[in-house]
Amino acid sequence: MRLSPVILTVVIASLAYNTPPEMAFSRLLPAAPALAAAMWPVLPTVLLGTVCLILMIGLSFVFPDLGTWWTAAGIIAVTVAAAYGSHVRLQRERTLFQVRLVADAAQQVVLSPMPRRLGRLEIESLYLAAAAEASIGGDFYEVADTPHGVRLLIGDVRGKGLPAVGAAAAIVNAFREAAYGETDMVEVARRLDASSMRYNAAFPPEGPMERFATALLVEIPHEGKRIDILNCGHPPPMLLTHDGLRTLESATPSPLLSLADLIGDRYSIDSFDFAPDDLLLLYTDGIAEARARDGEFFPLAAWMGRQPRTPPQELLTTLHRDLLHYSRGRLDDDIAALAVRLRAPAPQGTQSR
Repeated sequence: MRLSPVILTVVIASLAYNTPPEMAFSRLLPAAPALAAAMWPVLPTVLLGTVCLILMIGLSFVFPDLGTWWTAAGIIAVTVAAAYGSHVRLQRERTLFQVRLVADAAQQVVLSPMPRRLGRLEIESLYLAAAAEASIGGDFYEVADTPHGVRLLIGDVRGKGLPAVGAAAAIVNAFREAAYGETDMVEVARRLDASSMRYNAAFPPEGPMERFATALLVEIPHEGKRIDILNCGHPPPMLLTHDGLRTLESATPSPLLSLADLIGDRYSIDSFDFAPDDLLLLYTDGIAEARARDGEFFPLAAWMGRQPRTPPQELLTTLHRDLLHYSRGRLDDDIAALAVRLRAPAPQGTQSR
């Protein structure tokens, strides 16, 4: 692709030399510097325009009636415009590069590196932003190893791109503190709701729509055996066991973050069995709502039911690949997922090294 302006120049010059003058292929020479402006810096673009001008002058000696001066004037005009276009494009590329650096830094604040092992738990994460140039959106997750067990958070702020990052950061930061300080997950949820409301009051959303977030809180005791789930309007997690796939629906959903004052702050916790080698998948709605070209949603439950109980990293790698294949690489929403597996206890008498 980088050499395409040169190839185009050679092809046009060859056709102009080897065909009758009436066909006037030489008039296409200004196309070469125009194409170069889309991929080359300013100086090489100007040099290619100069080469095209020299070729045009050379062709005039072979074909005196070629209309050299009109074409030469066109080459000069297009080269000047192409050089300016190349300069503007490079400035925009530098600006975009700086924006992506800022977005990457914001991502490191909101989505800190995940611990891959916490006791007997194996944990992996996946994040894809719909606004690829931003590298981050409104989906968030966090894991905390607390005295009360391993606590996980996954959620989704309404909206996408950089405007949702601040709201997500407020919720994640509140979780990092509350997960350690609160014994009851209900109190953790209340602190997340309060933090979300304070942020929305300080930075109100544009337009009439309220800013809110779905969230899923999970607590797993260090020895395993069960999962406690508090679901604030989030898609239910899926648990792959030796008996098959189970969707962990909440009997009584809890209010979405920032909406507790409107619909009440009655929170409920549901408990489920969690045995060794069981595989837990937490995800945001961007995964379940990924669309194929015909508009069909990604069949997440059917896909999950076909998967073996592999390590979390393998599960999310396969999910990432199949999602991009299903949607042809076009994501309409941000995507986040956490995969958790409980390892079997080491045999008694075995010493870790």
